[in-house]
Formats: sequence, C-alpha cells, structure tokens
Amino acid sequence: MDLLEENREKVRREAPLAARMRPSSLSEWVGQEHIIGKNTLLTRAIRADKLTSLIFYGPPGTGKTTLASVISAATQAFFVQINATAAGVKDIQRAVEEAKSAIALYGTRTILFVDEIHRFNKLQQDALLPYVENGTVILIGATTENPYFEVNKALVSRSMIFELFPLTRENILSLLHRALEDKERGLGDYLIDAHEDALDFLADKANGDARAALNALELAAITSEADAKGRIVLDLEVAAACIQKRALMYEKDGDNHYDTISAFIKSMRGSDPDAAVYYLARMIHAGEDPKFIARRIVICASEDVGNADPHALQVAVAALQAVQFIGMPEGRIILSQAVTYIACAPKSNAAYVAIGEAMADVENTQIKTLPIHLKDPGFGGGKPWGVGNDLGHGDGYKYAHDFPGHYVPQDYLPEELKARTYYRPTENGVERKIKEALKALRPGRNYT
Repeated sequence: MDLLEENREKVRREAPLAARMRPSSLSEWVGQEHIIGKNTLLTRAIRADKLTSLIFYGPPGTGKTTLASVISAATQAFFVQINATAAGVKDIQRAVEEAKSAIALYGTRTILFVDEIHRFNKLQQDALLPYVENGTVILIGATTENPYFEVNKALVSRSMIFELFPLTRENILSLLHRALEDKERGLGDYLIDAHEDALDFLADKANGDARAALNALELAAITSEADAKGRIVLDLEVAAACIQKRALMYEKDGDNHYDTISAFIKSMRGSDPDAAVYYLARMIHAGEDPKFIARRIVICASEDVGNADPHALQVAVAALQAVQFIGMPEGRIILSQAVTYIACAPKSNAAYVAIGEAMADVENTQIKTLPIHLKDPGFGGGKPWGVGNDLGHGDGYKYAHDFPGHYVPQDYLPEELKARTYYRPTENGVERKIKEALKALRPGRNYT
C-alpha cells in the first residue's frame, strides 16, 4: 500500500460512523422497502442497469446520498458527485465534459449525482437540462424539499421522483446492531456492552434519522471510559446524554415547516385539541418564532371559527399580544390556551366564504352605480335623513333607528347584485341565533 492509499484509508477510518456504515450494495440496504424492496421498479432498473434520471426526495438521514452511491456501485456507469451548495455552472460544465469523454472513449454513460439539488438556482438548473434531455448524463438529484416546487419543472418531467420516508424504529435498531458488530467499518473492535433499552432509546429519539442515531452511538462509545474488564457500558443514562434532544425534521424555510403548520391548522379546524397541541409543541421544540405561530392562530380563529364563537378571535388576538409581552418559555402556556380554545370552539367558515364570494363579484360584476339613497349627500347633516342634495344623493334613505326594533326593510346592495346572499350563517354556536335573527329580518333571503 503506497502513501496515498494509506492516507485514504486513514481518512476512511476516521470518518464518522454514519459515513463508514453506509451500505455498499443493495444486499446491505435497510428500510425504504416501498422503493428498494424486492421487485420494485427502482430495484429492477438498478439490477438491469437501465436507469433514467431520478430525484430522491425526503428528510435528512433517510438514505438519499447512500442510495445514489449504492446505485453507482451496482451499475456500469461512471459516477460524478457535486453538491449544489458549493457547485456552479462551471462545475456542471466540467461534469458534462467528463461524461462526453466517457461516452466517446468507453461507450459508458455517467451518473451525475447532485446533492441538495434544490439549492441550484434557475440558471444552474437550466444549464443541466439539455444534457439530461439528450442522455449525456443520468441525473440523480437529492433534495429535502418538494421537487415539484423547488426543482425546474422541465427537470422534474424528465425524472422519476421517489420519496424516502423516515426510517422506522426497527430499521434504526437494525443499523445500530450492525454497527456494533461490524469490525471493519463499525465498532466491532470495541468491547461494548450495549443495553437494549439504551439502543431502543437512541432509535426512538433519532426520529427516523439513521445518521443521528449512529453518530450518537459513536459519541457514546468514544467518550465512555472502559471498566476494569475493558468493557464500555452503554446504558440508558449514557444514551440519553449523547442524544439529548429529539432530532426533529424541521427547517424554518423548508417543507417540514409548511407541513407542520398545515397539520397544526388542520387539527384546530378539525376540533382535535390534542393533535393541535402536539404540533404546537413540535414547532416550539424546533425553535419556531412564537409570533408566527400566534398569527396563524389569529387567522384560524377568524377563518375557521368566525361568528360561531366570536370570542375565539378575542382569545387569539390576546394570545398574540401576550406572547409579544411575555416572551418564551412562558409564552407556550398562552399559545396552548389559545390553541385548545379554538380547537374546541364551534366551527364556521361562513365569514371566510362571504368575503371570497364578495371579492369575486367585485372583480367580475360591473356595477353601474351604488344605490342612490345610500350615497353621501355631502351637506354634513344639514338636512333631515332621507332628503338629499340637488343630485338626489341620499333621497329616500330610511334611518334604521327611527323605526321599531331599529330596523326597516331597505335595499342596500347595488341593483346588479340585489339577489345575492354572501353571508350564510351555519347552525353552529352563536351563528344559529344570528341565522334565526336574519331570517326574521329578511324572510325573502336564502341562507342555506
């Protein structure tokens, strides 16, 4: 072994455990059975060496980069890897030239693996497109973001999209045991007495991220002192110290941010306070801005509760103001109060629907003029109600407070929209009474 090879071997041995334990073939693969199971489309394509361009989409630690390297080992294609966070158009062009040379000299295609492909800007993605289209390179992209939103639509249309999911607890336990037993790449040379409850704890806290679990295992092994027999005892206390906080898949500007806030709002809308509080806790744990959470609660109070419980908006706005005043961590209690109140409140989106329909009519219906009796006469109250100016503005207006019950039948909508009913109260909560009152005042309107 020459000096260069020795240095490479040293770097490999000193790489993090998660990197060393990456499977080198399909036979070592664990998890993602929906795409790398027996006789799946991708497995058949890899074994037949008939790959088209691929995009792997999923959270960190689920095997996107590893799967790309397994594919490279299983095929006859050359393999070139670039990372979109550091690469530019010149790097793409260099990789394309290498691919052209491989075709010309050896008749072999090239797999171009682009890690974090969503980081490429439009210019960089456009530079790649012609060579994917004409087959110069087989693109394998990896991304934590939804490719349908973050990747050039032309690239997406020319690629097969595979979504990778968080690994199961059983998957991660299998990988931990393998790392403890493997003497060449793992920790098999250490005398480690790993308690099963400690491994269970690591597998659970990793939250589907194999990298987090393996790195925690390695940290426990290299930082623990051996006992008199040379054994390293990995118990629950040691495991807890090495992975103190659950590794949540959550980035404030990424898919998990939007997925979590979506689940949070839908849980409040669906009247499930337990689910809503869980997603609230998930966002707080991940360091989400509490003011952002509070603003979403205010929107939900109006959009999904509305007049079924008018107090919901007051509670939500008070929570927003209180969180700004109190701050965290106590603010979590205030947010929890608002979330549980809104989740338990009767629901109505009638006000939301009403403004939507009214906005559509403003945009699509031409109105000749507003009702003349509603127009401002422009004399500052110098004439009695119902007497307008020389243009007739205000003529015939009936002042509601001059009539019994402070109500008098009168047209308020423009002539072109005279029959429209925008606000249709539901039968829920306070809106039931509102609906009854409106029916009594305006018996000719349809509120269904």
